[in-house]
Amino acid sequence: MSLDTLAESADILFRPFHLKGLELKNRIVMAPMTRGMAPGGVPTAENAAYYARRAAGEVGLILSEGTVIDRPASRNLPGIPFFHGPALDGWKGVIDAVHAAGGRMGPQIWHTGSTRSGDWAPEAEVESPSGLVGPGDPRGRAMTEEDIADTIAAFASAAADARRLGFDVAELHGAHGYLIDQFFWDGTNLRDDRWGGATLAERSRFAAEIVRAVRAAIGPDFPLLLRVSQWKQQDYTVKLAADPAALEAWLGPLAEAGVDVFHCSQRRFWEPEFPEIDGAEGLNFAGWTKKLLGKPTISVGSVGLDSEFFGAFRGEGSPAAPLDRLVARMEREEFDLIAVGRVLLSDAAWAKKLRDGAMDQIGGYDPASLGVLA
Repeated sequence: MSLDTLAESADILFRPFHLKGLELKNRIVMAPMTRGMAPGGVPTAENAAYYARRAAGEVGLILSEGTVIDRPASRNLPGIPFFHGPALDGWKGVIDAVHAAGGRMGPQIWHTGSTRSGDWAPEAEVESPSGLVGPGDPRGRAMTEEDIADTIAAFASAAADARRLGFDVAELHGAHGYLIDQFFWDGTNLRDDRWGGATLAERSRFAAEIVRAVRAAIGPDFPLLLRVSQWKQQDYTVKLAADPAALEAWLGPLAEAGVDVFHCSQRRFWEPEFPEIDGAEGLNFAGWTKKLLGKPTISVGSVGLDSEFFGAFRGEGSPAAPLDRLVARMEREEFDLIAVGRVLLSDAAWAKKLRDGAMDQIGGYDPASLGVLA
């Protein structure tokens, strides 16, 4: 596909999207990307300007980096922002700046569970379903009934604050081997009470209770997103749902509990989720989720780049890559929105350049972008 043809066909990415009271000018989402640059966990004017630049650059919906609930050891690195207490004043500055730049935004609400990033969090406070960070790998302690109840309430409180502050949506982080995902995964959830179970549907009870509590806190008309993944940072090959029936059993109850949009994370958006069923060009994770549940979905994974994102953590850059595969999947309405990560770190105006057909100005990912809020 030539650059001129791509510029024309990319128009499909700039169709408006509507959901409940949310109106987006295009289908491009800024993916949540941990920056860890909020001193004391409180967003500053620099954080606000960082997000506002992406809004001015024509991103349709901005999702913040993971921002943590009011629980001990809910973050695994210093500098990750809180979404409670004094940090809320900082987040008010962020959303006001984004709105002033014409953007829409939601916080990604998070608890990192027992995941490791060095030994920063005190071991005695680290909590997870069964005191494991991965299969056979102990860390911290198993959560009590009181811990679980308090955590559910903390998620609901954070989501209610998001609406009160003027955010446009809220997203729950239920992916990548963090706390909610550790309940999903049989490798980290060995509980024999109502929060565990032999089936994925049983192990989804914790997430469903969070969704129900959040929905009650934010009301019926405020869009709620849930990020999910098959893979885990502890094991990239994990597949929670081996087939479409298992996928529906996993995510169906979460849709019923109140999720409006599923943000389906995979490492490469063009890879089929169940190729044994529909072939090498079959539906991806977001595509199957939309087909089975009838809910809007966001896809994500190495958009506009020729390498997957784990190289970024090794300091590797990535040149730009054609978007023809993305355009083709958007044209057949496989999913509704596409989340873009690394290229938006390096170029806040990436979406605007794409919209304007300035293809010669679009670059790839520069690893130096990780070190600054540019």
